[in-house]
Amino acid sequence: MSNKAAVLFRVVAVAEALSWAGLLIGMFLKYVVELGEGGVPVLGAVHGAMFVVYLVVTLGVAKPLGWTAGTTVTALLASIPPLFTWWFETWALRRGKLDGPQRSRQGGTALFREPVGA
Repeated sequence: MSNKAAVLFRVVAVAEALSWAGLLIGMFLKYVVELGEGGVPVLGAVHGAMFVVYLVVTLGVAKPLGWTAGTTVTALLASIPPLFTWWFETWALRRGKLDGPQRSRQGGTALFREPVGA
């Protein structure tokens, strides 16, 4: 279960960050370059939807992944500044926060450290 939760969280975190990047590019084209709407209405709607999906997924995977309240709050706060969900996903992966409570013994996502018992 935790491996699926980790993959789901990682995909949604990166997608939310990319939607932020798209919206920032659209806003740059609209307000700085003044090329018209620049896709801001569509990109804004996409980012808004990804923001909500990220919040729901974060709350949904916190327990299966064994996150503390502090980790969960940090993940939720990472949705506010641009691209921080990607930063949090990278941080959580390197710190073993995406392996769940059983860690590598049950096939976790321990890419940056040795499996337990190895």
